Amino acid sequence: MSEKGPENEPAEKIEATEPDEAAESIETTEAVKASSDADQAPEASRWHVALREITTGNALVAVLSVLLAMFFGSLMILFTDEDVRYGLSYFFARPSDTFFYAWEAISGAYVSLWRGSVYNDLGGTFVQQIKPITETLKFAAPLTLAGLGIGLTFRAGLFNIGGRGQMLLGGAAAAFVAVKLDLPMIVHLPLAILVGALAAALWGGIAGILKALTGAHEVIVTIMLNYVGYYLVFYALTRKSLLQAPGSGNPKSAPMPESAVLPDLLGPQFNLHAGFLLAVLATILVWWILNRSSLGYRFRAVGENPSAARAAGINVGVAYFSAFLISGALVGLAGVNQVLGSVTDGATSGLDAGIGFDAITVALLGRSRPFGILAAGILFGAFKSGGFFMQASEGIPVDIVLVIQSLIVLFLAAPPLVKAIFRLPTKEA
Repeated sequence: MSEKGPENEPAEKIEATEPDEAAESIETTEAVKASSDADQAPEASRWHVALREITTGNALVAVLSVLLAMFFGSLMILFTDEDVRYGLSYFFARPSDTFFYAWEAISGAYVSLWRGSVYNDLGGTFVQQIKPITETLKFAAPLTLAGLGIGLTFRAGLFNIGGRGQMLLGGAAAAFVAVKLDLPMIVHLPLAILVGALAAALWGGIAGILKALTGAHEVIVTIMLNYVGYYLVFYALTRKSLLQAPGSGNPKSAPMPESAVLPDLLGPQFNLHAGFLLAVLATILVWWILNRSSLGYRFRAVGENPSAARAAGINVGVAYFSAFLISGALVGLAGVNQVLGSVTDGATSGLDAGIGFDAITVALLGRSRPFGILAAGILFGAFKSGGFFMQASEGIPVDIVLVIQSLIVLFLAAPPLVKAIFRLPTKEA
């Protein structure tokens, strides 16, 4: 009898099994290697992921957030309306009165908001009828410019809270060029705009360089720079050698000369000036940077995962610094818009008018996309323009509009809540 063993097996069987075993061995090796690479791949921190989710969330969530905010704003209108409270005092005797008063309060508020921001059908002339939309666009210009700057840092994984300081430095620098130099308009106006944008870019770059070299958190740095920028501008406005108007003791500059004022777009009967055109051009420029340039690719790569971007050869520190430079310039243009366009009777330490912080909401609502930010800026411009008309015509506090804006931020920061309220499908589903 012959013994059976591996060496005595038929050659055909050996040849048939060896390729299968080799293939299985190769697949196993590749799977182990892929698993090892995945384990070693750097993961973004949960705060970084949360920031990316908040700032680049679903567009539907943004729209529903606005609707929810307006719904709760309507409830506040009801609670503050005297007729509604009077109707509630005898609700069970005649509930129809309460519903009538409630409808009158809510419809009157939002109709007046429309008339004050888009089209006033009660205007006696065509100019009076369309003037509200021009006021909306005027308010939208600085909101859009500042929102573009904030949104660009969002796309790079950064959070720029220094809009106020950058606006102040940009506006003050533009005002200095405007009041100290006597040049023809073709040179004077572009130079003032350029110097304002450059000053704000350098101010924003401070946060960028500290982030790149030391890892200092940009939120803390930019918040502190807001205070430093404010007091620097206030100091300049109290020194006649710098910005204070001659013969005045108030912290205010001289009025802007005509050669450094943004021209009107539709004539002197409207307040809309070339600042809105500047905002549209800036929107197109930022879109091109983010979607058509290598610099924008680096911003987006760093924003998605800085560790992976660094492993791919991208200089993350340079990307941070560049993002803050461009962001500061854009936010500074919002300050330039204020000084050389909207309020030309003299720069003050309040030239930012809260726009630096409102721009954060605009960037969030626009999902950090340039054209989304432009649309959000127009919406918030409508809130600002219509809010004053609503208060004048209906007696509704303009603070209601501020509450609506705050609620928009709240819902934008909590997409799961919005999805749960409207029963939207989740990513897991």
